[in-house]
Amino acid sequence: MAAAGAPDGMEEPGMDTEAETVATEAPARSLNCVEAEAAAGAAAEDSSAARGSLQPAPAQPPGDPAAQASVSNGEDAGGGAGRELVDLKIIWNKTKHDVKFPLDSTGSELKQKIHSITGLPPAMQKVMYKGLVPEDKTLREIKVTSGAKIMVVGSTINDVLAVNTPKDAAQQDAKAEENKKEPLCRQKQHRKVLDKGKPEDVMPSVKGAQERLPAVPLSGMYNKSGGKVRLTFKLEQDQLWIGTKERTEKLPMGSIKNVVSEPIEGHEDYHMMAFQLGPTEASYYWVYWVPTQYVDAIKDTVLGKWQYF
Repeated sequence: MAAAGAPDGMEEPGMDTEAETVATEAPARSLNCVEAEAAAGAAAEDSSAARGSLQPAPAQPPGDPAAQASVSNGEDAGGGAGRELVDLKIIWNKTKHDVKFPLDSTGSELKQKIHSITGLPPAMQKVMYKGLVPEDKTLREIKVTSGAKIMVVGSTINDVLAVNTPKDAAQQDAKAEENKKEPLCRQKQHRKVLDKGKPEDVMPSVKGAQERLPAVPLSGMYNKSGGKVRLTFKLEQDQLWIGTKERTEKLPMGSIKNVVSEPIEGHEDYHMMAFQLGPTEASYYWVYWVPTQYVDAIKDTVLGKWQYF
């Protein structure tokens, strides 16, 4: 006789629980090939994203502007830090500029500094400290001291463009006409001075050389009267002092219109030189027995500008 059970169509109590237990404990179904590849790809993307979020930002290259943004805006390495400085008074166009400048900088570097202050191009500058400042020597080498006055003469580009061309042409014609004349040293007015001979105390000459003006006055020369004369260049006052036994004329260099010179025949290591103080040759102040090595320095110092004739 069959055991009594639940009627057909009815479940015994606890069957649902057993079914859930069986389902839970059942092993997971194996993935087919397509499903496995998709799962592996998704896992790889998740891993790459995680690594990217943890990776540090790349370092800035040395020349990157952003890396330099934190650098101080003070003086650069060439601005004089750690270098011995001197106080200079740079005088140009009657204006004084107080400047601190490295003592071991060259004359060429000083010209660049003057350009930044005045706008005067280096090629148009005449920089003077006891004569022309050499571009290839340092301020220490030419014995510049603190508080020194540096005289600058020259013209800006606008000044050069404003040069009167017809006037230049007339000056060129006058110079050509002068070259056709008899040599100055043979003319009677000069001959009477030159015939006295070379002064005993004349300064030594160096033929074929060009030198800066000495620190002392140029002396031992004659004027047109045959009297002794000396030339003193007062750069800090922009003046030329012409001294004789009787008196000293103090001439602003800007008032001197021109400077002419010619070697003395038979004594080419000395020149006769004239300073034009007025509009005509009658205003020439003649000086005889000027050492040839100082001729160019005198012209540059007195005229204080580039000549185009």
